[in-house]
Amino acid sequence: MSTIKFHQDLKVYQKSFETAMIIFELSKSFPKEELYALTDQIRRSSRSVSANISEAWGKRKYEKYFIAKLTDSEGEARETQTWLQFALACNYINEEQFNNLNIHYNQIIGMLVNMMSQSEKWCSFSQNKKE
Repeated sequence: MSTIKFHQDLKVYQKSFETAMIIFELSKSFPKEELYALTDQIRRSSRSVSANISEAWGKRKYEKYFIAKLTDSEGEARETQTWLQFALACNYINEEQFNNLNIHYNQIIGMLVNMMSQSEKWCSFSQNKKE
C-alpha cells in the first residue's frame, strides 16, 4: 500500500480511465449512424466516471461533496453498463467484450461504494491515505 497524493494514484481512477480507453477504441468501429447517439453517450459516460473521481478527490475536504461526486461517478458507471448492453444487443460488441467490460464496471462500482462507506478515512487530512 502506498500513500495517495493525487487522484491519478487511486486504483479506481486508474481502472476507470483504462476501461474508458478500451471503450473509446471499441466505439471507433460503431456505425456512423450511431455517432451522435450510442457512440457519443458511451464515450461521455465512461469518461465521466474518471472525471467525477477526480472532482471527488479535489473536494475531499468536504465529506458530503466527496460522497456526492463519488455517487455521480457510480451513476455514470452504471449508465455505461446500460450503453454496453445496447452495444451488445445491436451486435456492435461481442459477448466476451461485453462481459469483460461489465466485470470491470462492477469492480469499479464496488471500489466506489467502499470509498463512500469509508468516506471519513478518505476525507481525514490528519492521516495518510492508503489504498
